[in-house]
Amino acid sequence: MADRSLDSLALPLEVRAKLAELDLELSEGDITQKGYEKKKSKLLGAYLPQPPGVEASLPQERRTPVTPSSSSRYHRRRSSGSRDERYRSDVHTEAVQAALAKHKERKMAVPMPSKRRSLVVQTSMDAYTPPVIQCPQGLIRGARRLNTELIKKYTSSGSEDEGSGQGDSQGTPSSSQGSLNMEHWISRAIHGSTTSSTNSSSSTQSGGSGAANALADVMTQTRIENHSAPPDITTYTTEHSIQVERPQGSTPRTVPKYGNAELMETGDGVPVSSRVSAKIQQLVNTLKRPKRPPLREFFVDDFEELLEVQQPDPNQPRPEGAQMLAIRGEQLGVVTNWPPSLEAALQRWGTISPKAPCLTTMDTNGKPLYILTYGKLWTRSMKVAYNILHKLGTKQEPMVRPGDRVALVFPNNDPAAFMVAFYGCLLAEVVPVPIEVPLTRKEIKQRFLRLTVSNTMGDLLALIIKMDAGSQQIGFLLGSCGVTVALTSDACHKGLPKSPTGEILQFKGWPRLLWFVTESKHLSKPPRDWFPHIKDANNDTAYIEYKTCKDGSVLGVTVTRIALLTHCQALTQACAYTEAETIVNVLDFKKDVGLWHGILTSVMNMMHVISIPYSLMKVNPLSWIQKVYAYKAKVACVKSRDMHWALVAHRDQRDINLTSLRMLIVADGANPWSISSCDAFLNVFQSKGLRPEVICPCASSPEALTVAIRRPTDDTNQPPGRGVLSMHGLSYGVIRVDSEEKLSVLTVQDVGMVMPGGVMCVVRPEGIPLLCRTDEIGELCVCSIAAGTSYYGLSGMTKNTFEMFPMMSSGAPVSEYPFVRTGLLGFVGPGGMVFVVGKMDGLMVVSGRRHNADDIVATALAVEPMKFVYRGRIAVFSINVLHDERIVIIAEQRPDSTEEDSFQWMSRVLQAIDGIHQVGVYCLALVPANTLPKTPLGGIHLSETKQCFLEGSLHPCNVLMCPHTCVTNLPKPRQKQPEIGPASVMVGNLVSGKRIAQASGRDLGQIEDNDQGRKFMFLAEVLQWRAQTTPDHVLFTLLNSRGTIANSLTCLQLHKRAEKIAVMLMERGHLQDGDHVALVYPPGIDLIAAFYGCLYAGCVPITVRPPHPQNVSTTLPTVKMIVEVSRSACVMTSQFIVKLLRSREAGAAVDVRTWPPVLDTDDLPKRRPSQIYKPSNPDTLAYLDFSVSTTGMLAGVKKNYCWEVEDSYTGAPGIYTQALPSISINQFTHNMSHAATSALCRSIKLQCELYPSREVAICLDPYCGLGFVLWCLCSVYSGHQSILIPPSELEINPSLWLLAVSQYKVRDTFCSYSVMELCTKGLGSQTESLKTRGLDLSRVRTCVIVAEERPRIALTQSFSKLFKDLNLNPRAVSTSFGCRVNLAICLQGTSGPDPTTVYVDMRALRHDRVRLVERGSPHSLPLMESGKILPGVRIIIANPETKGPLGDSHLGEIWVHSAHNASGYFTVYGDESLQSDHFNSRLSFGDTQTVWARTGYLGFLRRTDLTDANGERHDALYVVGALDEAMELRGMRYHPIDIETSVIRAHKSITECAVFTWTNLLVVVVELDGSEQEALDLVPLVTNVVLEEHYLIVGVVVVVDVGVIPINSRGEKQRMHLRDGFLADQLDPIYVAYNM
Repeated sequence: MADRSLDSLALPLEVRAKLAELDLELSEGDITQKGYEKKKSKLLGAYLPQPPGVEASLPQERRTPVTPSSSSRYHRRRSSGSRDERYRSDVHTEAVQAALAKHKERKMAVPMPSKRRSLVVQTSMDAYTPPVIQCPQGLIRGARRLNTELIKKYTSSGSEDEGSGQGDSQGTPSSSQGSLNMEHWISRAIHGSTTSSTNSSSSTQSGGSGAANALADVMTQTRIENHSAPPDITTYTTEHSIQVERPQGSTPRTVPKYGNAELMETGDGVPVSSRVSAKIQQLVNTLKRPKRPPLREFFVDDFEELLEVQQPDPNQPRPEGAQMLAIRGEQLGVVTNWPPSLEAALQRWGTISPKAPCLTTMDTNGKPLYILTYGKLWTRSMKVAYNILHKLGTKQEPMVRPGDRVALVFPNNDPAAFMVAFYGCLLAEVVPVPIEVPLTRKEIKQRFLRLTVSNTMGDLLALIIKMDAGSQQIGFLLGSCGVTVALTSDACHKGLPKSPTGEILQFKGWPRLLWFVTESKHLSKPPRDWFPHIKDANNDTAYIEYKTCKDGSVLGVTVTRIALLTHCQALTQACAYTEAETIVNVLDFKKDVGLWHGILTSVMNMMHVISIPYSLMKVNPLSWIQKVYAYKAKVACVKSRDMHWALVAHRDQRDINLTSLRMLIVADGANPWSISSCDAFLNVFQSKGLRPEVICPCASSPEALTVAIRRPTDDTNQPPGRGVLSMHGLSYGVIRVDSEEKLSVLTVQDVGMVMPGGVMCVVRPEGIPLLCRTDEIGELCVCSIAAGTSYYGLSGMTKNTFEMFPMMSSGAPVSEYPFVRTGLLGFVGPGGMVFVVGKMDGLMVVSGRRHNADDIVATALAVEPMKFVYRGRIAVFSINVLHDERIVIIAEQRPDSTEEDSFQWMSRVLQAIDGIHQVGVYCLALVPANTLPKTPLGGIHLSETKQCFLEGSLHPCNVLMCPHTCVTNLPKPRQKQPEIGPASVMVGNLVSGKRIAQASGRDLGQIEDNDQGRKFMFLAEVLQWRAQTTPDHVLFTLLNSRGTIANSLTCLQLHKRAEKIAVMLMERGHLQDGDHVALVYPPGIDLIAAFYGCLYAGCVPITVRPPHPQNVSTTLPTVKMIVEVSRSACVMTSQFIVKLLRSREAGAAVDVRTWPPVLDTDDLPKRRPSQIYKPSNPDTLAYLDFSVSTTGMLAGVKKNYCWEVEDSYTGAPGIYTQALPSISINQFTHNMSHAATSALCRSIKLQCELYPSREVAICLDPYCGLGFVLWCLCSVYSGHQSILIPPSELEINPSLWLLAVSQYKVRDTFCSYSVMELCTKGLGSQTESLKTRGLDLSRVRTCVIVAEERPRIALTQSFSKLFKDLNLNPRAVSTSFGCRVNLAICLQGTSGPDPTTVYVDMRALRHDRVRLVERGSPHSLPLMESGKILPGVRIIIANPETKGPLGDSHLGEIWVHSAHNASGYFTVYGDESLQSDHFNSRLSFGDTQTVWARTGYLGFLRRTDLTDANGERHDALYVVGALDEAMELRGMRYHPIDIETSVIRAHKSITECAVFTWTNLLVVVVELDGSEQEALDLVPLVTNVVLEEHYLIVGVVVVVDVGVIPINSRGEKQRMHLRDGFLADQLDPIYVAYNM
């Protein structure tokens, strides 16, 4: 109660001063809270018992003074910084704390982001230089006021001081007064708010602070009102949970690759670590908010991609007043002694009063440095003018002529030199263009030394460039203005960076300039008979003032000589300037208010200007007040920042008096936040002689110059112009008083009246410039001679800004004269008072509501405690994501704050902004100190900060993304409709004229060839036959990394070696027919010989990749697992591998005692077997092939006489890393008869035209799938020579494969995507050297990529384009397609049409539809044909759910029927339903007799206009993606590759990406190839691109090192392995961000 009553106490001035000092001591930590309360009670003890009528007896003043106790709240702060409180608004802080308190009951844990330890190592405080705490240019955070009763209502628990005795505010109209006429209503909102705003400014913050201190350190559920709900992405029921099969009795394996994290089981049986699972559960719980109102209306496209239309709120406030009229300022008086031009005024004072002081400059110690008299200004200006016109260039060809533009480059501490140069340009009739000084050598050195302490060398240059942000744009302005000469001072010239020859370096983006020093000692004296030609003011351009736009571009505003003179006259009349007055100027003298008052108008009136440099203000914030007192100045030009700094330091200076001051011009008074600094400054310095009527805020803009200014007056009875406006109403552009439902209001002060001689109106900021209503916020527009005339060289923008004609509602223009847009948002109140509530550049329109960046800044800064970030170093801007603006907040973090504390503060900021403004923050990021881009005066360069954010070059140290909260216009989730029956689909296709989507390759029975191998049923018989008929024919040639032949095998050599191996198996291994043998060999000849040796002995071989010698502990467990699962009776390998299996490293990784017998094939018996085994049944198994799909399932398929299961090794070719699935492994086989094996080999032989005379280069892994078939089987069957190139050798020599193709003149070659990618990346810059080495690829007719996925068209095109210079025909590059149920379905071959490419709509694919579009269309996705269908293969596209046939160009599952189809899975656990569904499926309608195998891949068939070799139209198969990998999100089907492609394009440092889902959250894992400091840059970029292109919200972003994403031997990502590693906390991520 004591605090509340202080405003009503008539305290003596000395008591008020002591109270203020006491408050300051508390804020700076010089006194404890207990001591503060004790001393305060002692001071107030004699004044507290006062009668209730004291307040009525207070004298009436023009501005109600703010009491010391109120002032103390402007000063109260923590001891973390001496100048942090200049943005402090305690009443706004109370509103923030009240909003935070409302979240308390709904508190919910939020997962903190996870960082690698190297990113969170704390450096010492000495390593950092805290940034200068100052306000960015034009941005002043002052005070926002709240009505006391609203604070009391919304604060959950008040302090003991407040109690219940607070009186109701008398000044704020209630909502029931809405029926009053509009003029009276606004009048009450403005004039009647004095008492309420004063009361609110004196309210205590203890209640809000108490609520804040009780909050936990977690973010609560964010409240959003009147927002359409995004779909509930967190629905997670047991029916849809992820079920993972696990063998009975099995235990989770500890995966060495990802560390040895302790695992636990989740509810669905997946092992995860407690840390990751807890964080994901926190994230899911946080996102489970109450259901919002349903989506109302949508744009509907062809694919039901429903985009929400932002509908207006039916309850939103709307303007109700009458249309406003243009407001005319007072008439500009004609004074007889006003000069006809500014040059004439200079001539008058320079000759009449040459010794009168014009300008006094100060050094950094506050002592006068130089006094420029009017005589010196006149003579030196003439000297500069003469030299500009006569000493630059030659007499015949002068460099500068009248009307040319000249740059003025002067430092901020040298106004005298600038003033001389400026008036010299006016006298020479050239156009000065004042700009900022670019980065000097001294500044570069200082910043470099400061940055090297805490940053790596690689980031220093980028940081320095950011700190001098905007310099390049300045250069563009100079170039567009045709500037060739720059005037500068001697000191500035010496400080500019120079080349070794002494020439000034040309700055980036700048034109080539001649630097001209204007000091008198460097100039020639003009002849006695030379005088400048002084004319009356006309429409010639006087000067160009630069303006930085919202997007960072720099424009030049031209000001004519008549506008210059008229503006000076208007300022003289409005400010009542008189001759010889003294004015103190703290502002930048090169532009804006500082230029207009301190350089121009001062000369017109022969005033004396005391210039205070910015460097002095940093050292002594009271310096300007001291100079006002010392020089008895009548006028001072400051910003509210300078007033606040004076508040902080005022106790250090007692001998000051401000009674001489008649006008204190507040240059940024148009900023609503300046009102707090004005009130606090008046309160403190009123005892120093400062009068309330002296403070005169003004509004200005580069285009309209001075828009309005409050006149100094002696009428103390005139009430101040103030408005207490509802912030909610302002977001709709409507003037309303505060309503009971909202937390905060905006208190604005008037900026005076319209300038003399001007006319002002307010127009709507968007669309046609219609006049606003009287209760509507709009853009202020001015019609005056004293305004800018154009943007130099930009006629289009000039017409929109400087030649605007406001329209009345009737359609008639307001005036025949054009108006100028000021870029200020506001309204004109009763009595012609102008009020400004914001700027167009700071406006952010989110979901149809307007929010000002300054408002968001103030709310963020009102969240306590503020010891984690710098108050003066915060930027707020908006970015466009998904057709709406999103708010981004960037702040500089203090080096001594912990990550947990900063995250807590960030979470509370989100709550506060949601509670106060009812808007969500998209991204909140904290960056290290001194890293945000700076303006020349040290403020934050907003546009450069935004650009760095979008480019991913900010390098934040903490990021919190909240897309779930603020993205409310997502498309409506797809509701699955009941499936149409297959019969109806077929009838519909017939009616529409579409054929059933089915195709087939050539019929094997109708093809006649001279294949002698057809008479043999078994491959072993074919090998024996070739050994007899062509014993010396070379079948296999193995190359090493040098390109030389490491080994080769003829038919006879292979046959004899196979016989010896068969003898060894029978004699040493004691194996029987049908026993399994694991073949652990590196890619080469030994593997092939061992394979056929097993066939000769009747054993079943299993090809296993050997462990990597440098990574035994990681790769050996997989080998052991395959040996155990396959039930191998023995292991056959080379002597080197035998030693490796028995090594000490192997013993540490596995139990070596459990190995089956190991046979060394380097020591073979000499004799032949008595007989070679011949299977009695063609269905007998031939070999086992382990295959792990990309979904993590270890799959084996019954391929007639073939058990195929791929290895689980991952990594690039030759890098044998391991990614064991944490899930259980289902053990399958699949049988394939000898006849089916022969059919497969024959299909490949016919498709590729393989004959004994051909040579084929194979660069594939030989352990599974089609790679194994091509490496081991096809050569024996077809008789062609296979040139074998192990992919691991390409790591040593990337050009090995292509050199071999060229050397052996190969026509057909096979490779994998990983091989092609290695060549593309490794040989990109070596094509010229390869050409000189004779590499020629002109003979290649087919280069087939073996894959089981959608063709990677970008990679194939890059490969073709790169090696086109080596004569590679792009048409030769194609892909194949096979899967676990059929290893070879499509393969391009040598004959037939070239592969075709179509473009489909990506949005249609999400709805399982195909829509062909043109190349380059929005959302277009290129799809390449997967090769030509093999002979003997039939394909049909079926609905995967109804199993009905689909029509042409319809998306469905690819079903295949072939003689070499697999016949089913063989599993230990016997899953007959799975086998029947995959291998023995039948159509539910149509041809129900044919048995098909389901590939598990989505695709479509399209009949093209091309012709096959047999003359029929070609049917092209396009593979879209695997059903197992597809993600069901928002009711639509997303393929991971599409999202991953978008993410990889988001940032240059992202080398690889993988996505998966977990509990309906989309998780994106990206590999970072760069500094770890870039990790957090990727989080917003990844979130943005996925939202924009796929309409999905990313739940978790994981940044990892290169190589962490597991990739199998075919180059396919093992996404489920990655998911399991992430959940088990085994990835060792650089950063994990949990998007809210």
